[in-house]
Amino acid sequence: MTPRELDSRPVILLRMKSDRLSRLLAAAAFALLLAPLALTLPAHAQPAAPLVSTYGPPKDSTVLHSTFVDFDSLPTSGPRQVFDNPSIAMDKVEVHVTTLAPGKESHPIHRHPWEEIIYVRSGQVDFTINGIVHHAGPGAYAFFASNDPHNARNVGSTPATYYVVNFVSDVASSAAQANAPSAATQNQPGKFGSAVIDTNSLPVIATPTGSRSVVVQSQPTVTFIALETHITRLDPGKQTTPDRDPNDEVCILREGQVEVTVNGISSRMNAGSLMYWAPTDQRNFRNIGTTRASYLVIRATSDKSPKPPVAASH
Repeated sequence: MTPRELDSRPVILLRMKSDRLSRLLAAAAFALLLAPLALTLPAHAQPAAPLVSTYGPPKDSTVLHSTFVDFDSLPTSGPRQVFDNPSIAMDKVEVHVTTLAPGKESHPIHRHPWEEIIYVRSGQVDFTINGIVHHAGPGAYAFFASNDPHNARNVGSTPATYYVVNFVSDVASSAAQANAPSAATQNQPGKFGSAVIDTNSLPVIATPTGSRSVVVQSQPTVTFIALETHITRLDPGKQTTPDRDPNDEVCILREGQVEVTVNGISSRMNAGSLMYWAPTDQRNFRNIGTTRASYLVIRATSDKSPKPPVAASH
């Protein structure tokens, strides 16, 4: 082998190493360019974790008794707080009215251990629950089960107004429930879960005084022994039979004019007004208008709700 051949071999080998090194350096540089994208993409691809709202005691410690609230008496702007009190059976009964301007949302997606009910009075709203969007208009009823992430957005061209009802039972206010998985994740058999229901499309059942529609047949939820919701319609001049229930109840007058009597005290109520009935209080409705009256009744039963009397055996 001549010296020239010896000298030529390293040159060839060095060139081969140089080409390979160049390719490796180029690949490394390209990977560095992509690194920021690799770090950024997952943040955009994954939805943000829901905010967590924790239980706070009632703002007013006075035990809530049966109360009438005329819609026109509420503030026309800003927060419209109706109730934030304990009751004899709930750690807290919180009710407020929200109006969203077009394009606005109630709050970022959040979750909380208590269960929440919304009734849409006017406007067009999209409810996002567990990542799924549900469109809702006037008459829609939404139920957010314990710890299911949710929010609302006005997707219409006019303001959207809805009632918010939070019954907080002793189960919902517990530390254990605050850290529990969402109701959807638990998927407990027989428990009523998050839903959006168009009450305008429900079957109508004729009654001697008008008609009735069942929104939620009495069912247990994660934090209630039972939740029941229905709509009662009264023809002009008709009235309901006085009765009592062991539940906490919120009633929203959807249309018409009624006289409501609770424990012998009467009040005239117009459309949009709200009523809270304490457990075992006697009440009835009478339609005093010239057109049909209808109202939505939301009943929640907790571990602390009074137990119905047991009939004596003979």
